Amino acid sequence: MTDEILHKNFEEAVAFVNSYEEALPADFLLKLYAYFKIANRNFGNPGSKTPLINAFKANALIQAQNISREEAMQSYIDLANTLKKKS
Repeated sequence: MTDEILHKNFEEAVAFVNSYEEALPADFLLKLYAYFKIANRNFGNPGSKTPLINAFKANALIQAQNISREEAMQSYIDLANTLKKKS
């Protein structure tokens, strides 16, 4: 898959997830969060006002820290596709 196609598919997956209206499990959301942050090279601190949520987000990033930007994009796309299958 070319970089252009990967980026396009990633953007479509992000749009789909952002428009998804059903509640999602916290572990699923944390994976999406980590993959999104890595894919966008956004390594800043989590921005929640709740320390416990920041800890979970930081842990999700640590668990996914050894994947490339492209792998993060593809993993995000794959997770979004699991949602599409449920819809």
